[in-house]
Amino acid sequence: MAIEIKQLRYAVTTADRRSFSRAANALSVKQSTLSKRIALLEDRLGITLFERSTRGAIPTESGKVFLEVARRIVTDVDNLRTTARSVQYGEIGRVVVGFSNSLSIGNLRSLLGEFLERFSDVQLDGVEVGSGRLLSGLQSRIIDIAIHSTDLANDGVSARSLWSERLMVALPKDHELANRDTIYWTDLRRETFVLPSRAGGPAIADAIGSRMTGQGLRANIISQDTNQVNIVGMVPFGKFLTIIGESAMGFQRPDVVFCEIEEAGGHARLDYAAYWREDNVNPALQRFFTLLNERYPAAGAA
Repeated sequence: MAIEIKQLRYAVTTADRRSFSRAANALSVKQSTLSKRIALLEDRLGITLFERSTRGAIPTESGKVFLEVARRIVTDVDNLRTTARSVQYGEIGRVVVGFSNSLSIGNLRSLLGEFLERFSDVQLDGVEVGSGRLLSGLQSRIIDIAIHSTDLANDGVSARSLWSERLMVALPKDHELANRDTIYWTDLRRETFVLPSRAGGPAIADAIGSRMTGQGLRANIISQDTNQVNIVGMVPFGKFLTIIGESAMGFQRPDVVFCEIEEAGGHARLDYAAYWREDNVNPALQRFFTLLNERYPAAGAA
């Protein structure tokens, strides 16, 4: 008779609980079943694993040696099962989402949060990088889908519109524009803008540049290797302004005023879209599209 993993598990659990009854309860089996399986194991081995008494089931000296090995075997088997499940998740239950803007508030945070709640069996990995690495990530299949505010269109890469968010200019509270009801791009023509060199900074820099150029103006933009929160923190000193998307407004400062910018057609906004490889057949990605189709039906199904 071969030794079964179940017998080893019964023996290890009994040793841990020091009781046949407690081990049976832990394993959700009848005590008689557990006792019989362990007796068969002892008969097969030719040794007594436990001293049975009113005190419970205490491992014998020979039993301790055997149970040490049995515990390692049971642990290895459990690890193999976990690894097998992980491999399976890696094939059908993992989606990598690339993005470059803040997750403090806004549509992206809400989208990823709902996905985690609804598809708890899918592993969601987020990758925060700039537009160049988002595109290379898509092409190399490191990233399944990218959510971005500038065009990542490329051979073999599909796109669909998602949402737009307002652009807000951060001003010192005593700035001459801070109390204006309406601010236009032309009002900002003499200002210097400081933006982060990573995350959503380059996309906002492109937006400022194109808007200013459309007004016949040249934007004065400085890129710094720091985050948006630190840049906003320096705005009150009056040396520069910065512009952020509303999704990055998860923080407030009493000495900074955030104002909308008006342009033809309404408030200045930044448009976001989803990008993915046309030949990506990851089933987990299709679940992500299920959510996108529900939240943003006007964008069309993938």
